[in-house]
Amino acid sequence: MFDLGKVNDRYLMIFFSIMVLAGPIILAPFGAGYPDLLQRFAIFGLFAIGFNILFGLTGYLSFGHAAFLGVGSYAAVWVFKLLTMNVIPALLLAVTVSGLFALAIGYVSLRRSGIYFSILTLAFAQMSYNLAYSVLTPITNGETGLQLTLEDPRILDAANDTGSLPSTNLFGLTMNSTAKFEILGMTFQFNVGFYFCALILILGFYLALRIFRSPFGLMLRAVKTNQTRMNYTGLNTRPYTLAAFVISGMYAGVAGGLMAITDPLAGAERMQWTASGEVVLMTILGGAGTLIGPVLGAGFIKYFENIFSKINDNVLHGWFAFLPDGLEDVVVGVLHFFVGKGWHLTLGIVFMLVVIFLPGGLIEGANRIIRRVLARKDKSNTTVSAPAE
Repeated sequence: MFDLGKVNDRYLMIFFSIMVLAGPIILAPFGAGYPDLLQRFAIFGLFAIGFNILFGLTGYLSFGHAAFLGVGSYAAVWVFKLLTMNVIPALLLAVTVSGLFALAIGYVSLRRSGIYFSILTLAFAQMSYNLAYSVLTPITNGETGLQLTLEDPRILDAANDTGSLPSTNLFGLTMNSTAKFEILGMTFQFNVGFYFCALILILGFYLALRIFRSPFGLMLRAVKTNQTRMNYTGLNTRPYTLAAFVISGMYAGVAGGLMAITDPLAGAERMQWTASGEVVLMTILGGAGTLIGPVLGAGFIKYFENIFSKINDNVLHGWFAFLPDGLEDVVVGVLHFFVGKGWHLTLGIVFMLVVIFLPGGLIEGANRIIRRVLARKDKSNTTVSAPAE
């Protein structure tokens, strides 16, 4: 029986890399081929992959992962303000600070499990949000958010005499620029910011793949299956769950750093409980415990948020202009509640249907479709090859 989760790791890695790198071409017919949205797909896909290492493997449901996303953003922006606009030091500091922050929160939260663990992580995230919003204003700039200014020292960069804010760069290659190159007489161009995020996503996916296939990943699956039984055998599971929590927090920190790289500012809203809930939806919608599922769920939700939400009554009237006037108005009047500002309603219905009919998420739906296609193909081959009587 076919299962996407049992595809050879090399083929899975090649398939994933091609799909990510060819994203601008694949998603262009769906109106999602522009760099800003593609960057969000990559960033939140990475965020969901990291969350899935904790939730998908150990079963520990965190409601506070947005705290690490926000911490990573703040750390990256401070690097841009004090040291350099080069993105590498910003990412390194983002992953380090978020990892240490996750270690502190995980050490306390993992003393409990189940709903108590979830509530503890939510409490820490909300405390972090309120601290960033008010108490730590000298560090976070409160409700205004941390932004770049012309007065920032940036001691490792050359003096900026242009009178405008500098852009983030990769050793001089500006993130918001479009690079061009020629191969065999053909000219290709690509957005630097998106492909940088895409390469980080591919690297994050590879590391997650190695974790899933490692003895460490097997131990995490055992924790999810029956942690109590493992404790009775004398095995201390806390180091494993804490390591998974820290790794997951570091993924979130990298995602936060990438958000600051593509848009050099950081605000407390990135640490709200709604952002933590969003990554939970992404993971469950795509398929918790699978490798590609969380990335698929992240892309699905971000597509709804950025494309589906832009559909208004004028667009609907254009789609259904072939209908008689009275019927057209009725159809548009009904669909009006499910698009535009009502896109959350459609997303909620889709999520409900997936949870009810596809408990394994969108990946389970893909598995069912592929199995049905293969079954029909096998049946057809059997019929053709059967000897005539």
